[in-house]
Amino acid sequence: MEPNEPTEIRRERPGERDAVGQVIRAAFGGEGERVAALESALRAGRCGRDGLAFVAEAAGVVVGQVLVTRSWLDAPRELVEVGVLSPLSVAPSHQGRRVGSALVRAALSAAADVGLPAVFLEGDPGYYPRLGFVPGATRGNTAPSVRIPPAAFQVVTLPAHRDWMTGALVYADVFWQHDCVGLRG
Repeated sequence: MEPNEPTEIRRERPGERDAVGQVIRAAFGGEGERVAALESALRAGRCGRDGLAFVAEAAGVVVGQVLVTRSWLDAPRELVEVGVLSPLSVAPSHQGRRVGSALVRAALSAAADVGLPAVFLEGDPGYYPRLGFVPGATRGNTAPSVRIPPAAFQVVTLPAHRDWMTGALVYADVFWQHDCVGLRG
């Protein structure tokens, strides 16, 4: 692929599962198999929301992906369905080209369109703030595990968010089953 090949951000299509898995494995290196297994299990475990899986395509090849899945916020008033952005992957050949940013923006727009009030993630505090994410604690939220560094536990609120929507993030079981919560060691 050419270095300046145009990249299209679009919803993932049926039949692209293998390509998405390859991107995840390449992007996450030594953790690639584990993250790809998590992503696959999130989809199989009814954690997904229709229309919240996006890919980046360049020259007919999938070079990036993002998935927003269903989790909950244990707010004092009631349990609130929220999104969790995980994983976000960009093929090493396309990193540093704003592909990841474009994928996140598309996913957040779609999450707002389906009425999710917030999207959470565990991620690099040097990357996600430019996309609107802030530390979860600043919005009155607590992480689902003490192993998540406070700066890495981030949230972006969307138009459906209300001030009373604060509390603990409750991950879908799949994150726990795959031991993909916070840092170990």
